[in-house]
Amino acid sequence: MKAKVVVLANQKGGVGKTTTALNLSAVLASKGKKVLLVDSDPQGNVSSGVGMFKASEDKNIYQCYMGNSDADASIQSTNLKNLSILPASIDLVGVEVELISLKNREKQLRSILRPIRDRFHFIIIDCPPSLGLLTINGLTAADSVLIPLQCEYFALEGLALLVNTIRKVKKTLNHGLFIEGLLLTMFDRRNRLTYLVAEEIQNHFGDQVYKTVIPRNVRLSESPSHGKTILEYDKNSTGAKAYMKFGNEFLRRTRGK
Repeated sequence: MKAKVVVLANQKGGVGKTTTALNLSAVLASKGKKVLLVDSDPQGNVSSGVGMFKASEDKNIYQCYMGNSDADASIQSTNLKNLSILPASIDLVGVEVELISLKNREKQLRSILRPIRDRFHFIIIDCPPSLGLLTINGLTAADSVLIPLQCEYFALEGLALLVNTIRKVKKTLNHGLFIEGLLLTMFDRRNRLTYLVAEEIQNHFGDQVYKTVIPRNVRLSESPSHGKTILEYDKNSTGAKAYMKFGNEFLRRTRGK
């Protein structure tokens, strides 16, 4: 077993990136897949979203980046069977400055994860909403990129920049990198603009766009503040059903590649 590493990336905030990292991981774990969530975002929302509101000061991803700990020692279990986490730390805020002088600064996360890849089926990386060094590390460490996109007017505005960054990383740092797919989030069926944006994204990216869409759902936005994934918080909610459906589609596609 060697984990498939998937990074969630979008430099635009508020697109459902962290929500998708959390809930896709939970769905995969519920299907018996061993999953590691990597919280490489200084905000630490993935960590708090699984109930880890305060990470250990010496066992977190920042300490791994600094070489003071390794992934094996820093991985923590969660309340969900089969789901583990490599938690964030507030110190990640300054890590890009600390990494900048290193020769292989873009490849640090790849080196951190390499020794533990054979322990998991999937490693899901959540990055900050930027195209800085933490996101570049995520792209360099990953096999593929999952792009969540909010169905709104400006959705496509930053997408060209993200796709261009992915192309550059593929060319110079990670030749095997590819776009796993685009997931439409915060879908509002009452809003005509939602459908127009979805249609435009489909026209640009075709089969790369997942058929499943994630609707706007109050329960989805509530669950992280309780330290729970949507499957734990309200498994019968519209949001939970959408992520279950997406998890199934994700697995079907993954097996086909």
